[in-house]
Amino acid sequence: MNVTPFVTAFTGLTTKFGLDDYGEDSSTPTGDYEDASICDRAEVRRFRRYYEPALYWIIVILGAIGNSMVVWIYTHFKNRLKTMTDVYLLNLALADLFFLCTLPLWAADSINGWTFGSALCKIMSAIYKINFFSSVFLLTCISVDRYIVIVQTTKAQNSKKSRLLYSKLICVLVWILAVIMAIPEFLFARSKEDMEGNHFCTMVYLNNENNHIKILVLALQICMGFCIPLIVMMFCYTVIIRTLLKTRNFQKHKALRVILAVVAVFIFSQLPYNSMLVLEATQAANTTITKCEELQRFDITTQIMKSLAYMHSCLNPFLYAFVGVRFRKDIFRLLQIYGCIPSHKSKLLQGGPQRSSVMSDTETTNALSL
Repeated sequence: MNVTPFVTAFTGLTTKFGLDDYGEDSSTPTGDYEDASICDRAEVRRFRRYYEPALYWIIVILGAIGNSMVVWIYTHFKNRLKTMTDVYLLNLALADLFFLCTLPLWAADSINGWTFGSALCKIMSAIYKINFFSSVFLLTCISVDRYIVIVQTTKAQNSKKSRLLYSKLICVLVWILAVIMAIPEFLFARSKEDMEGNHFCTMVYLNNENNHIKILVLALQICMGFCIPLIVMMFCYTVIIRTLLKTRNFQKHKALRVILAVVAVFIFSQLPYNSMLVLEATQAANTTITKCEELQRFDITTQIMKSLAYMHSCLNPFLYAFVGVRFRKDIFRLLQIYGCIPSHKSKLLQGGPQRSSVMSDTETTNALSL
């Protein structure tokens, strides 16, 4: 079998797989395979056309509501920005909102292909990566701040003002680092036409036999966007759980459930897709898939795993904000201020007086309050 056409086609295919995390059209027809026939990608295109738009719009709507409410609370109650976690949460909500703004274009891309040109392709791809990395970095910062406040309580109390200043500087560094991580999108993303005349937004790397640039980009995304943050989060939350188990606070079990939910959702949403990226990097280094059916299944699986990763942007407000007593009270206060609910109903909905707990912003546990 002459493998040259396959290698040429699969190189283009895997190049696109590497950037499937921000929604390019997985519709490039491939070359000759074992049966010397053309690999028809119509099934994959149909899957994207019916699967992605509805799911993306659900993520956009839920994410816009949740993250907008977080920003609304912080901008209305300016005294809320008194802890490092609050500063991180505000930036996290902004990052998620910026990311959600790109999903309608990817939804349109899944239906009609990329019709917006190479310039917008670069911009949207870079915006996605900037906000993806900034979100992950901010989640890591939140876990570190919780660790300091709960495990190193005395140190945290003695440095409250300086830590608040540091949090703002850290946020600036997070955004700068996220922009640096998005440089490949600025350099290599562009609109490309396939053999059927369809355009899609994808990464077009420099021609090199061993795909060194592509492998490096994928390795950076896997390490910086998942492995290192996961290690930091697991360490911080493991120590936090051990600390909470030693306390006698009546709501420590609720705090433990929240921590476990935070870690579980991060792993559930990010691990599957990063596993696909690992496979993609392996494919770039050593091509092993040679059948059209396997390529189609890989393509569809990648789309599903990518969608799971996207869902994290609409879950963040509920995991990191609305589980806290203060956030719920602030929401009801805002609804009362704007006449949405009567004051007596607001008190009933809030559940009356709240006892101090690990889920409220006390001096020693405000990192868990969010």
